[in-house]
Amino acid sequence: MAELIKTDVVIVGAGIIGLAIAFRLAADGREVVVIDPNEPGSGASYGNAGTFAPYACAPVGNPDVLRNLPNLLVNPDSPLAVRLAGLPALIPWLFRFLWQSTPARARRNAYALADLLKDAMPTWRELAEQARLSDLLRYEGCLYLYRGKMPRDGDEWGARLRNELGVRQERLTSEEVARLEPALPPTAGGIFFPDAAHTIDPAALTSRLAAAATARGASFQRAYVDRLEPQDGGRIRLMCRDRTIEAHTVVLAAGAWSRSLAEQGGEDIPLDTERGYHIEFAMDTCPIKRPVSPVDLGFYVTPMAGRLRVAGTVELGGLSAPLNPKQIALLERGVRKLFPDLGPVQSHWLGFRPSLPDSLPVIGPSRRYPNLIHAFGHGHLGMTLAGATSRIVASLIERRNEALNLDAFRPDRFA
Repeated sequence: MAELIKTDVVIVGAGIIGLAIAFRLAADGREVVVIDPNEPGSGASYGNAGTFAPYACAPVGNPDVLRNLPNLLVNPDSPLAVRLAGLPALIPWLFRFLWQSTPARARRNAYALADLLKDAMPTWRELAEQARLSDLLRYEGCLYLYRGKMPRDGDEWGARLRNELGVRQERLTSEEVARLEPALPPTAGGIFFPDAAHTIDPAALTSRLAAAATARGASFQRAYVDRLEPQDGGRIRLMCRDRTIEAHTVVLAAGAWSRSLAEQGGEDIPLDTERGYHIEFAMDTCPIKRPVSPVDLGFYVTPMAGRLRVAGTVELGGLSAPLNPKQIALLERGVRKLFPDLGPVQSHWLGFRPSLPDSLPVIGPSRRYPNLIHAFGHGHLGMTLAGATSRIVASLIERRNEALNLDAFRPDRFA
């Protein structure tokens, strides 16, 4: 007979979003169980670029992407790739994505994202201090690099939007880029985001956050959730292969694996997967001080403890296909255009970003079951938005009146 575990709150998913929520709720005195089939922080939260990007209010789907889509699809060095075998299943998502990339919709999505991002760094500083993670964070900003031609001020939709929304960004000449990062090759210029930050070790960050949540009373279960079953009296049961966990409140924070459980709760959410990659080079001293993103190459180069990480690209093709060596080769070719003397690649990785067509996460309660809270679909901004999302979820569970307007992030917005 399967073991029955009863608790107050169950969080499905031990990525950075689930861990931040677990820590905050446990610190508030809640009885919390986190359930995940893998080690905490071992998915996209481990393999990302390690950036905290409060400037990233431009949705992935936007007029610039729409205009450049033909080139992105046919260029062999494009940061976007589509697995043809997975294309039939992707078509509905792609149509929604194109629809959300039109100017009016993209601008609406950007305003919603900016509203969420405004609290990203204050909530992260608070979280890092409380969980004693501050030594893993660096506040050096982030640099967008233009290798060929520097766009004129106002030419790019994203740059205009950031100006409109009051995001701090500084246009740099080639000489100013060289002073900021002298190891970079000559460039046309750059855009510097002074409010950005990065972590020197995403794996250590998530591991220590899990330990901090445990120290405050949260517990972790290694299991895969097969079914979600609402019970009489308002509680919800999570059916696993060898155990059942019953809780008053369930938080879905399972990233790219959240869609089927949300469906069992009555929500039809068009969640799909962006397959992201990274490679790493071992080194004692990195050639750069902060994350650098060569805009034309579509990845980030981030200095980390004992290594340089190159992370990015978008491959559409689902959860089951194996690693694509072409994407690994693309990253290596690209980073050697910046640093040709790098040694051999030390390691590589494939992970899955949970992505919605409008680039907005799903945050909020189910229509049918108010004690089923959704917190997933953060795309490229899971690390950035973990602090802000955890505060919102805690407010929903504690029923604190913080004048939250979650309409743009509602689970039923696609109905």
